[in-house]
Amino acid sequence: MEFRTKTDIPTWSYRLRHSDKLLVMGSCFAEHIGKRLEQMKFRTMINPYGVLYNPLSIAEGLKRLIEQRPFTEEELHEFPDGGWNTWLHHSHYSHPDKGTALTAINSSMEAASHQLAEADVLILTLGTAWVYRLQDTNEVVGNCHKVPERRFIRQRLQVRKIVDTLSTILRRTYEINPKLRVLFTVSPVRHLKDGLHGNQLSKSTLLLAIDELCQMFPEQCHYFPAYEIVMDELRDYRFYADDMAHPSSQAVEYVWRCFVEHHIDSEAQLFMLQWEKVLRALEHRPFQPKSEQYKRFIEQTMASILVLKEQYPHIAVAEEVKHCQMLLDR
Repeated sequence: MEFRTKTDIPTWSYRLRHSDKLLVMGSCFAEHIGKRLEQMKFRTMINPYGVLYNPLSIAEGLKRLIEQRPFTEEELHEFPDGGWNTWLHHSHYSHPDKGTALTAINSSMEAASHQLAEADVLILTLGTAWVYRLQDTNEVVGNCHKVPERRFIRQRLQVRKIVDTLSTILRRTYEINPKLRVLFTVSPVRHLKDGLHGNQLSKSTLLLAIDELCQMFPEQCHYFPAYEIVMDELRDYRFYADDMAHPSSQAVEYVWRCFVEHHIDSEAQLFMLQWEKVLRALEHRPFQPKSEQYKRFIEQTMASILVLKEQYPHIAVAEEVKHCQMLLDR
């Protein structure tokens, strides 16, 4: 007897390898997956603008990366959330000093432009089809920065608008990087402020748009059903955080395991099994950190790291080696 509906995960002809370069953009769920990839030593850049939820802001972000067009002082505004920022960037880029904010914004964008031009895979996680437009300019904002709601017009995008906008950006992206593959997901985070019906309409709009894009670019685009895994396979409130909107850590871990199984190369998976042992060793907190026994433990851990580096030259382990050396020297 089956007591759950197992999600059918479409086969992807491509499998991620540690030699790949990855760019991850989109909602906070994109950050969860991106950070797991980063932790497992994939060459990953995550959300160069910070979290972006709607397709038009994601498209605008990609457009600027393609054009390598830096932001200017005129595009920065002083917001109620505590500093200078743009309408596209997340609030963690806000800074009381205008020049400092602009430098951080453009440094991140420059690095991301290079990453996109060389990337093997672009992972895009769409969060909502609802957008906020500034009343005075009609500009879609990526973040409202605690500006009063009366300054915005709120609307739900239509499927055609999303498809037209993203397909145009994808074509431009393929011009600068023909080998790029795009993996779409829809965030399983429920936007309860839209109402349950409004949230479903929003997610359905995103799903229809992604399906059309995958049909338009069948060789380059693929869909991973993170939304369906949480909504249909893990359909129980024990898989949600206290706010009843975000997936719990257990749910995120389950989605990650599904992602690994279906989208990561077998050799990379073998490395990950070994690397998880290293991470557990590095997280170990001894009762007697100055004992000879703990010193030998750290030396063995460092030796394991260096052996893995020889086997997998693409991984960067300098930080972990430095950490081991620090533990040995103290």
